[in-house]
Amino acid sequence: MTFCVGIKVEQGLVALADTQIVKGGERLSKGKLALVEHRAQRLFIMTSGLRSLRDKTVIYLEEKLAEEGMNFNRLYQVARTFGEQLRRVRQEDEAPLAQGGLSFNLHAIIGGQLDGDSRPTLFYVYPEGNWIEATADSPYFILGRTLYGRPILDRLLTADTPLSQALALAYLAFDATRTSVVDVAFPIDVIIFDPVTHSLSQQRFDAPALAFAAAWWDHCLRSALGEFPMDWAESLLLNGSLTKSE
Repeated sequence: MTFCVGIKVEQGLVALADTQIVKGGERLSKGKLALVEHRAQRLFIMTSGLRSLRDKTVIYLEEKLAEEGMNFNRLYQVARTFGEQLRRVRQEDEAPLAQGGLSFNLHAIIGGQLDGDSRPTLFYVYPEGNWIEATADSPYFILGRTLYGRPILDRLLTADTPLSQALALAYLAFDATRTSVVDVAFPIDVIIFDPVTHSLSQQRFDAPALAFAAAWWDHCLRSALGEFPMDWAESLLLNGSLTKSE
């Protein structure tokens, strides 16, 4: 399975993707976050679904972006073109996949900033090729294992969240997911996009690199649980104790 999260806040973009692929009894590490260039500007794409669909669609997109005269100045144009290439791959591969019992299931998150964009932006592309944009009241997208990471993002993330805290929340959403499932794991690929310098920074982290942060978060959760106010349940707990003693 997959875990990818893209976040858009006022201070920039955060992208985080796990690298684990489970094939039968095999566990492989493969990047799910790709960088593409258009007119010397770098963009990122994260995907979930069949690897073959991902590779084919990204290659088709790169060919389009490199074509003579192709000069996009807004990121939505890249998202639209990715969707067009995804529909092209669907036409080529959906029937053979169905014959093999596989579904056409590629989802994607595309992020970055082109010259005509006033701010960095983020798009979610569906398997049908249509897309939506991240907004102030919906500042993140998750691919793959989506259930476990959403609560902390929904509770704490806003468009005004500082970039460093957005990165922390992306990691904690991943941490919550990997704690509950076996098919999401380290290493993770992380990207930060700074709108001031228009720079895109990328780094891969393994489990030891984040061991201290993970242990600190576990300690904080256990400490908070120990201090959780239980006045509201005193009568319930008292009745439970009396019932057991009788």
